[in-house]
Amino acid sequence: MADVIKKATRESYGEALRDFAEEYKNLVVLDADLAAATKTGIFKKAYPERFFDCGIAEENMMGVAAGLAACGKIPFASTFAMFAAGRAYEIVRNSIGYPHLNVKIGATHAGISVGEDGATHQCNEDIALMRTIPGMTIINPCDDVEAKAAVKAALDFNGPVYMRFGRLAVPVINDKDTYKFELGKGVVLKDGNDVTIAATGLMVNEAVEAAKMLENDGISARVVNIHTIKPLDKELICKCAKETGLIVTAEEHSIIGGLGSAVSDAVTESCPVPVVKIGINDEYGHSGPALDLLKEYGLSAENIYNTVKKALKK
Repeated sequence: MADVIKKATRESYGEALRDFAEEYKNLVVLDADLAAATKTGIFKKAYPERFFDCGIAEENMMGVAAGLAACGKIPFASTFAMFAAGRAYEIVRNSIGYPHLNVKIGATHAGISVGEDGATHQCNEDIALMRTIPGMTIINPCDDVEAKAAVKAALDFNGPVYMRFGRLAVPVINDKDTYKFELGKGVVLKDGNDVTIAATGLMVNEAVEAAKMLENDGISARVVNIHTIKPLDKELICKCAKETGLIVTAEEHSIIGGLGSAVSDAVTESCPVPVVKIGINDEYGHSGPALDLLKEYGLSAENIYNTVKKALKK
């Protein structure tokens, strides 16, 4: 059996910006003194005249991005998720969201897998914050292939987009030759009749592994990759709700305001079934190795497996 290839989606982000630059002449990249970490340095090396380092001034960077978008450019404003969604929230809301400008936000180092950087940098609330901005599209890719496809989709879409990328290298589960990304449409990775596991980001691979474990116990789990949190694929969510009767969501984000909340909203409106959320509970993270933290906070295939078993018993 071939070794599983692992790659951080932040690296995929930097490579995609470089690879699409020739096709999209209006593409420009902004960073807040973190080009080595966000991997926008890959673009900077290839297209230095189209790269702007705004320094450690994230709010100003978002304002500059808004101005560039108003002039017809397609700016990708890049920094850590905590700074993009947290520190710069007001500017994103008022200068990008309110006028509905064509700004793309590349938020790297999202979630608790930032690891040793600790609670101050482990942004587990960015999706919740961005969901509240009217007209904001939110994409949370699960692997290298999907991350690059997400950048292409953002380029082709006219409007503000928040893209969430991770620091940790994760398994590549999609085939680049056959994978097709459609904004706002979930992907059924495995069919099943007993329960639906709706996952996003790095939790998608964990959901796939959990489904294999459940299969060994005679439980048929449907696995759905929700790469676009907003707009949510409500049609697919309700179809799964009606056909399996139970949904378990899995995300590397707070259980408040993220994928679980979005799915719960959709289900409550038109196809009520139990929804059980797996994510960061109402608590901060702490410093530690990323893989250890993911296990400690229940962001693992084992916890998905155990949660599904308990939910089915109820």
